[in-house]
Amino acid sequence: MNSTEKITFHIDALFGKGVSNVLPKDVAFTYSKKTGRIKSFGIKDKLVGTLRSDGGIALTIFGASVFLNYSTFKENCMIPIEDALPFVSEGRSLFCKHVQWYGKNINIGSEVAVIDKSNTVLAVGKSVVSQSQLDGRIGDVAVKIREGIKSRGEQQNL
Repeated sequence: MNSTEKITFHIDALFGKGVSNVLPKDVAFTYSKKTGRIKSFGIKDKLVGTLRSDGGIALTIFGASVFLNYSTFKENCMIPIEDALPFVSEGRSLFCKHVQWYGKNINIGSEVAVIDKSNTVLAVGKSVVSQSQLDGRIGDVAVKIREGIKSRGEQQNL
């Protein structure tokens, strides 16, 4: 099995069947010097995601934007209320009480893309709560943001 097939299966398992179809054929990979395993992957010198030690994929904003072109990827997204948009864009955490909508693929520890109503990716991060906990909790963090559109300095390269 080659690297492209491995990433394709991995993406489909994490984000929904068929999401990997939006990836072009010329995906670039970086490998660990010690183990030879895939560390990260990208498209045309832009980083899409990094493989985490727990089996997940840490997406970049660019990567989430690419996958958002596939309709079912939206199930891995959250839409915050209007007041929370500037904070999330700066890379601050998204709280449960500020979540307006969330997809059905959100679980504890899953990768989440925070988008606005016009489907623009504002931030990416890791979910801290499951769907069932989102509605009832007021003061708890829903998504620990790793990267916001205003928090990044330069474009990450592969």
